Amino acid sequence: MQVTQPFAALTRTTKLVWALAVCIAALSGCALNKPNPDQSAWLVAPERTAPPRTSPVALTLKMGNFSANTPYDGKSMVYRLSDNRYEKDFYNVYLIYPRDMVSNATRNWLVRSNAFSQVLEQSSVFFPMYQLQGVIDEFYGDYRGSPEAVVSIQFYASTSFSADNYVFSSPRISRRVALRDKSPEALVDGQQQALAEILTELEGRLVTDSAKAPPPYKSVRQSSSDKTTPTAKPAN
Repeated sequence: MQVTQPFAALTRTTKLVWALAVCIAALSGCALNKPNPDQSAWLVAPERTAPPRTSPVALTLKMGNFSANTPYDGKSMVYRLSDNRYEKDFYNVYLIYPRDMVSNATRNWLVRSNAFSQVLEQSSVFFPMYQLQGVIDEFYGDYRGSPEAVVSIQFYASTSFSADNYVFSSPRISRRVALRDKSPEALVDGQQQALAEILTELEGRLVTDSAKAPPPYKSVRQSSSDKTTPTAKPAN
């Protein structure tokens, strides 16, 4: 008994330590997974409200890769406070990355416009003849003077079937929208208006520039089947 009691006490102590460690780990995990109660999430998602076009261009356009230059590649809102000073707001963030917001908004806009016969999402397994890509160059609130929302995007519409991926439309479109104040809500409203104006111009440019797009690629097999098979001459 004199040997067993210390061993039993040690065993109970070890179990208690392990139980406390498990509880602390569980509580720490909950704290890490719990969203910041002081953080607000925002979404920029303009919608096209004009009537759709009656005559779509016979062109299937697939959404390609969209990216954002630094410092607009994160979820935090970005404010420009002076010529060389920028600030990220970690308490006001976008619900998804700006590149995804712009890509989703662009596709939804073009689908509603009926400008093209089809506009496919990037995840589609359908092989596109033409694709649209974009790079966000500016996406911030300019607070150096009177507050403004600034959005600039470089678009590229190109072929997907040629070796050089021929670019038939590459507009860089920028907009500045005056804000009512410097609040995050005002900035989101301004960015949404700016993006709507950008997509309106993009729609028109793509429709016009689609006339410069090369004709869809035809495979060798299809081209061969399109040719008329010569009729053999009867033997003399």
